[in-house]
Amino acid sequence: MSNPFPFTLGPLRSSMELTLHTHYAARIWQGRPAGEEKSGIISLNGFVSLMNKIMRGAEQDDPYADFWMIRIHEKLEHSKDAFTLIRDRLDERMGSLPTAIRVGENFNVHPVTLPLYINTQLGFLAVYLLIDYDNIVRRLLLAHRTALMGRREMERWINAGGHVLRSLFGLAQQFKLSGTTREDFIANNAVAREARERFGELPTDVLEGTRRCEFAPAIIRRRVNDEGRLEVVEAGVEDGAEVEGTAGESRVNSSVGSADEVMGSERLGG
Repeated sequence: MSNPFPFTLGPLRSSMELTLHTHYAARIWQGRPAGEEKSGIISLNGFVSLMNKIMRGAEQDDPYADFWMIRIHEKLEHSKDAFTLIRDRLDERMGSLPTAIRVGENFNVHPVTLPLYINTQLGFLAVYLLIDYDNIVRRLLLAHRTALMGRREMERWINAGGHVLRSLFGLAQQFKLSGTTREDFIANNAVAREARERFGELPTDVLEGTRRCEFAPAIIRRRVNDEGRLEVVEAGVEDGAEVEGTAGESRVNSSVGSADEVMGSERLGG
């Protein structure tokens, strides 16, 4: 049978840029190198690179990479909740501005525009959080400028938002490739036993591949065909498989915790 599409097509590409308005968000983007008295903080690009590694591991049927995708996605959701709480409380504060005063958006007259090269959905979710943080900082600076909050209070909540992102990046830094596949665990070979000793036991549903992150890639397996040639086979998730959050109780215990813990017992202005 002839190929109805005889053309060789390349991958799709689109140009993307990110605009930031505050130095606080720009520092999160850049990260911080390790010094004599301070530990290093990975940049957003560093986080994206780690997401690429995890994605490749999940694609190669590494169950630990699948588990880390679930953990980091949960952490991203917790971080989003924390920013929502900050934003809601900031809305309350900005609502105390007299109605006779109309205040526009607090934009930088010379923002920084950065090219985006992101290949993973978890990387994009982190970028969305950075944009949220940039927007929150802009409004906090405006609230301080218009005498709706003092400097210490403003800095406290700016630091709280920065902590949310640094905590996310810190979790991602803990990831290590296991070098295993699910077939190793089925065979219970030396590679699987060593991985269990180094990284611990996995939840059964993750190990079996019946629970994966909703952004997990299709699993690519290599096998020898009937002609004795090596071929690549795409193995999808089994029928009836669960996505993260719908089965099991292995949600990550992160330093962010709940949004209330991030914000503390105080309210803005409380």
